[in-house]
Amino acid sequence: MEKKVSHDGHGSGDSYNLNIEASQPAETAEFNLANKHDQLERGLKSRHIQFLALGGAIGTGLFVGSGAILSQCGPAPLFMAYLFMMAIVWTVMNCLAEMVTLLPMRGITVPYFVERFVDPSLAFAAGWNYWYVYAILVGAEASAASIVIDYWPGARKVHVAVWITVILFVMLFLNIIAVQFFGEAEFWFASVKLLTIIGLIILGIVIFFGGGPNQSHLIAIAAGETVAPRRNIPKAARRFVWRLAIFYGCSSLVIGILVASNDNQLLGALDAGAGGAAASPFVIGIQNVGIAVLNHIINAAILTSAWSAGNSFLYSGSRVLYSMSLTGNAPRFFSKTTKLGVPWVAVLTTFAVGLLSYLNVSTSGEKVFTWFVNLSTVSGYIAWIIVMITYVRFRKALEYNNLMDIRPHKTPLQPYASYFMIGLVSLITITNGFQTFMAKPFVASDFIAAYITIPLVLILYVGHKIWFRTRFAIPIHEIDVVTGVKEMDELAQMEEERVASNVFQRVWYWLA
Repeated sequence: MEKKVSHDGHGSGDSYNLNIEASQPAETAEFNLANKHDQLERGLKSRHIQFLALGGAIGTGLFVGSGAILSQCGPAPLFMAYLFMMAIVWTVMNCLAEMVTLLPMRGITVPYFVERFVDPSLAFAAGWNYWYVYAILVGAEASAASIVIDYWPGARKVHVAVWITVILFVMLFLNIIAVQFFGEAEFWFASVKLLTIIGLIILGIVIFFGGGPNQSHLIAIAAGETVAPRRNIPKAARRFVWRLAIFYGCSSLVIGILVASNDNQLLGALDAGAGGAAASPFVIGIQNVGIAVLNHIINAAILTSAWSAGNSFLYSGSRVLYSMSLTGNAPRFFSKTTKLGVPWVAVLTTFAVGLLSYLNVSTSGEKVFTWFVNLSTVSGYIAWIIVMITYVRFRKALEYNNLMDIRPHKTPLQPYASYFMIGLVSLITITNGFQTFMAKPFVASDFIAAYITIPLVLILYVGHKIWFRTRFAIPIHEIDVVTGVKEMDELAQMEEERVASNVFQRVWYWLA
C-alpha cells in the first residue's frame, strides 16, 4: 500500500495526498485527493444530498424494529430513546458539517480527516471499521427486504434467494452507473419513505382522536460529489437533524398511541419472527381499528426503505474504501474509477460483502449472518466517538492558529457538546453487552458479538502504529488546517446563486 502522494502525483511525505486538477479547466483548479484519471464526479444536487442523508437514516428499524423495543420497554422509553439518540446524531452531524464544509474536496471521507487532524493509525483503524459497517449492512438490508417481500403470500412461492439476488443487483446497478442516477434514485426512494411516515403520523393522530371504522383502542461522504458543497452541505446538515427528529420523534410517539406494549398481535408476530408489515406496530395499530388494505401499502413502503438504506450503505462503503486507497490505507487499485467518476473496484468489493446475505437461505447460515450484523452496532458507536475526537482536534488546531473565523459553517454548543457526547457514547459502548451477563443460560456468542469489535479496532490501531511507528497523535501546532482551504474558497465564489423566478420555485429551493 502506498502512503503519500504529492501534488504532482510523485512520492512525497509532506502532503495529504492532495492533487491539483482542473475540474473546470478554463475556470478554476480544485484540490483533489486523486490523480486526474481516478476522480469522483460532482453530480449530487442539493435535493439529492438532503434526501440521501435523510433517506439513508430511515431503514426498516422505524417501521418494524420499533415494535420489539415497544414490547420490551413500553411507549415512553421508546419515545425518549429516539429523542436521546437524536441528540447524539445532532452532535455528530454538527462535527462533520463544520469539517466537511471547510474542506469539501473530492475523495474525502471521515478517515481522511482523522489522519489529517488526529493520527494516521487511528485513521487506518477507523477507515476499516467504517467500511465493515457499511459493507455488512448492505447484506443486512437485502436480507430484510427479502423478509418484507415474504409478507405477501404470492411471493412465498419464489425462493428467498431469488429475491435477495434481485434486491442486491438493483443496488449494484444504481451504484455502478453515474452518481447522478444514484442520487436521483435515492431522491425518489426517500420521498416514498417520507410521504409514508407523514401519512402514518397524520393517520395516527386521526385514530387517536376517534377516527377509523372500529375505534377501540424511522454527509460527509457525499461532500466530494456534491455540486456547490459550501452551500448545500450546511443546508443538508441543518435540516437533516430537525427532519429526522420530527419523523422519528413523532413516529415513536404515534406508535405508543396506536399499539399497547402487550398487544397480543405484536407479541405473536415477534415470537414468530415475522418480518415486514406483520411485525410493524403501525400496521398492527391500523388493523386494530379496522382499516383494511393499508397494510399492503405500508409493506411496500417498508420494502423501499430497506432497498434505499442498502443502496446508501453500498454507496457509502465504496466511497470510504476509495478514499482509503488514496491515502495509502487500502490497496491503490480501489481508487480506479470509470469515465463517469464511479469507483467501480470499490463498489464491487463492497457489494461482494453484501453477498453474505445468502447465508440467510439456511438456518445455520442465518445465525452466522446475524452474528456479523450484530458486530456493526458497536462499530457504529466507535465511529461516532472517533468523529467527535477528530472534531475536537480540528477545533483546537483552528484556535491555536487563530483561524476560527475561516469556518464557513458554525454550529452551537461546541466543543462542550462533543466532550459530553464522547463520554456518553463511550459509556454506551462499554455497557452495550451488559444484558448478556443477565441471560440465563449465558450465551458466549452473544457476548462476543457485543464486544469483539472493540479489540478488533484496537488491533488495527496498535498494529498500524507498531508497523509504521507513528506518534501517539499529531501535535496541535503541526496540524494542517490550511491546505486546500484557499482552493475551496475560490470554488465557492464561482458558485452561481439560485434565483427563484416564482413562488413555487422559491418554496422548492427552500425545501431542496
